[in-house]
Amino acid sequence: MKTLTQFAILDDYQNIALSYGDWSEIEELAEITVFTDHLTEATEIIERLQPFEVIAVMRERTPMTREILSQLPNLKLIISTGQRNASIDIKAAEEFGIAIAPTRYISNGAPELTWALILALAKHLIPETANVRKGGWQTEIGVDLKGKTIGIVGLGNIGSTIARYAKAFEMEVIAWSENLTEEKAVAQGARLVTKEELFLQADFVTVHLILSSRSKGIIGAKELSLMKASAFFINTSRGPLVEEAALINALERKRIVAAGLDVYEIEPLPAQHPFRTLPNVLATPHIGYVTDQTYQIFYEDIKSNLGEWLAK
Repeated sequence: MKTLTQFAILDDYQNIALSYGDWSEIEELAEITVFTDHLTEATEIIERLQPFEVIAVMRERTPMTREILSQLPNLKLIISTGQRNASIDIKAAEEFGIAIAPTRYISNGAPELTWALILALAKHLIPETANVRKGGWQTEIGVDLKGKTIGIVGLGNIGSTIARYAKAFEMEVIAWSENLTEEKAVAQGARLVTKEELFLQADFVTVHLILSSRSKGIIGAKELSLMKASAFFINTSRGPLVEEAALINALERKRIVAAGLDVYEIEPLPAQHPFRTLPNVLATPHIGYVTDQTYQIFYEDIKSNLGEWLAK
């Protein structure tokens, strides 16, 4: 009897991976283990993953560092959701003979969540909903989006979508990134400004950059200190793009009105983290890409990639 390939699905927070489609053909060739918890310590991850030849990782959850990969001699294939996963040491994987197979990805979830956070902050939806549940009524004064200025840090695919949303709400759109040109900005309905001008002028600042060694910490105390006291800050891109301590300080001192955050320096967010309790933070648990349509694509491609590998 042929030995089944050991296959693990990591970080299935909602325990839904096996509900996406028919896994019966895979189960004939592989023994599937699903982990719904999240490990961060290298020794724990190495111990857990020792038996597995193939793992499926959700983008930027469990780290796949050189230290970890070097101690997984059975591992032959990592299937990663999305085309880019900063948690995987690609060079180390290649050196150890571990193949990496990405899945397809749709990007509409992140801008939609970004806009939901903007509207929720502007209209004080969370505290006002809480008031109604407690038997109260109006306590806050919302702001209109029409006529306000939104500053988009990074005018790529998602940033450009945000620019279109903002135009539909009759907002003024300004943008900045290190490589953004005036021509590209105008093509997306935005006005190119300097980094300093963006933080000075914007009523809403939203971040949409790719995390790299160059962009890490690109927004810090200096930039946040330039913002209007009436401004809002939104980050649905990557936590390390922003100096976390500086943002916490700005929020605690009420240098800005509020922040809407979906991404963090450490994920899952530690239980005692200030972002969980600060009254002027609307925090969501990195759900920008967590949509039914996206997961359908992720798990369809995970099965397809695994099936192709098993057939070799």
